[in-house]
Amino acid sequence: MSGGVLSGGVFASGTDDLTDLRRLADDIGDRSFNARIGHRALPDPMDTAAWRHLEDTGLTRLGSTADSGAGPREIAVILRALARHGVTVPLTETDLLAGWLAAAAGVAVPESGPLTVALGDAVGAGDRITATVPAVPFAAESAAVVLALRDGDSLLVAACEPAQLSIATGHNAGGEPRDTVTVDMAREAFAAAGEQAEAELIRRGAWARCVQIIGALDAAVEFSVAHTREREQFGRPLSAFQAVQHSLATMAGEVERARAAANLAVAAAEDFGFGSQHADYAVTVAKVTLGQVVPSVVTSAHQLHGAIGVTIEHRLWLATMRARSWVEEFGDTAHYAQRLGRLTLSGVDPWDVMIGAV
Repeated sequence: MSGGVLSGGVFASGTDDLTDLRRLADDIGDRSFNARIGHRALPDPMDTAAWRHLEDTGLTRLGSTADSGAGPREIAVILRALARHGVTVPLTETDLLAGWLAAAAGVAVPESGPLTVALGDAVGAGDRITATVPAVPFAAESAAVVLALRDGDSLLVAACEPAQLSIATGHNAGGEPRDTVTVDMAREAFAAAGEQAEAELIRRGAWARCVQIIGALDAAVEFSVAHTREREQFGRPLSAFQAVQHSLATMAGEVERARAAANLAVAAAEDFGFGSQHADYAVTVAKVTLGQVVPSVVTSAHQLHGAIGVTIEHRLWLATMRARSWVEEFGDTAHYAQRLGRLTLSGVDPWDVMIGAV
């Protein structure tokens, strides 16, 4: 298996074959972060300048373009970097979710521009399909919304422009657009996806959120280290106090624990594909681990920053609130903990799953 893809944080060192890509993504992210200082809002609109840079460099559809030569490793590098810099763009939704699902179902989508997926339950009434889907990322700002509606045992897929839908805008705790989409379309506008399409779609989304959380947690630790070095109390930096040093060390250790689990998920997707039981197991482990790590790291980061860290104008807020939001998407920690328990009790050795022996 390939590993170490999500390198970074306080223990980052050395170079690898993804160094150039990592630097490119970090450069785009850094420019986006600096340009939006003092301009954040609720909801935080899509960064169209950053999206344009990503499209110009061919980074928006690496996974959904057959001849791109890129895979989960490259996508993970980009997602982590953008999350670390708080870039508000629907890259996960465009590449890993909407682009993949549309191709799998044979549904045409625009060749450029952002995409998103609305996953929900269909309500059938004769020749019409209706649905109300909450928390759809960037629905109002996308070039097309790929609808993925459960209809019994089938997953109905269609692509339409936002103007064809009723959209009520909203946002998550981290300020990212999360809209409510209301659908009323002819049944004949939909195509049926394969039996495993929904499970893989959710797994892809959970995988991407795990990767993005690593970027956000890296930022939280980096900000905390910088803040405690710069802020003085009783005539010396906060970082000189032993209690602060212990808190920083604990934060860094927790993030490295989460990084190991996320790297396992990246390696499983790279080596076996998102549709494999190897990826299923690894993503489940990563979601459970991150669900344990996020609350403790976020709490410590805000304790070290004090009151300033809870304001929307502060860079820490962007990292911690998005990490908290992402950890609940595509299945919360309790859901994946139950799944992990069932997998463990199924009689199949998890190690055999990871090494491909079953």
